[in-house]
Amino acid sequence: MFQSPPSGVHQSRIWWCPTGPLVFLPIHAAGIYGKDRTLGSCASDFVISSYTPTISVLISKFKDVPIEIQAPTRLLLISQPNTRNLSAIPATREETHKVRDTMENAGIHTLLLEDDTATISRVMDEMKAYGWVHFACHAIQDAEDSLKSGIHLDDGRLELLEIMKLRMEDTNHAFLSACQTGAGDEKLSDEVVHLAAGMLAAGYRSVVATMWSIKDRHGPEVAMDFYAQLLDGSSHVDSPIGKKCLNSADAASALDHAVRQLRNKIGDKEDALLMWVPYVHYGV
Repeated sequence: MFQSPPSGVHQSRIWWCPTGPLVFLPIHAAGIYGKDRTLGSCASDFVISSYTPTISVLISKFKDVPIEIQAPTRLLLISQPNTRNLSAIPATREETHKVRDTMENAGIHTLLLEDDTATISRVMDEMKAYGWVHFACHAIQDAEDSLKSGIHLDDGRLELLEIMKLRMEDTNHAFLSACQTGAGDEKLSDEVVHLAAGMLAAGYRSVVATMWSIKDRHGPEVAMDFYAQLLDGSSHVDSPIGKKCLNSADAASALDHAVRQLRNKIGDKEDALLMWVPYVHYGV
């Protein structure tokens, strides 16, 4: 039992599998809050949290983890800063361009689809060829039909049901830098129907998602700190053919690092909580 946050850099992992109304609560942010609503300490100060829709999904993901990583990482980036009939999110262009440049400089192959090149059919086709995907777009949890929840692309919404149908192999990680990608459905609280769960169903072992809306201006910071942590030190390996391989098993700790960086910058007062608490990790 911890009396204070661990001082070392290596924190324990914990997987949360909430049911019922608990699926809508950020358990990783449960903690001690002062009278002024300033956070004293929370679960994220003690452990690295991940979520799973069900225990069986988590077990299956552990079984799918390869013993050795050999194939070089290929990262697909999708950006929609100016989606029709929706508010502009200009920082998504900065986010994907910075991630692309950082990955290319590290020897990791990327493909960036943005604006009118990011169509539903093109994105779905390229997702089959890239083991890593990063969406920086508008997204929505459909209150009327959860399976129609989706990510807004240039020619429409890439729906959850279509993502689940992909059933891809050799997929590693999906970063959903968009709003409500880990939000559930109040009518189906025990079934966990949202985009993060859909990505796991499609074959991804690890997913970064959000529980509610996120601030556009912080997206690039969180993404860059996340990937920088994956690239740092032992978080990546060289494949037999000399190409860099990111390890999706480090995604939870990389997100924890990125969120800590954001917390250190904006603090833990009530308004700041709305900016870092939404980021969550699903899978292994």
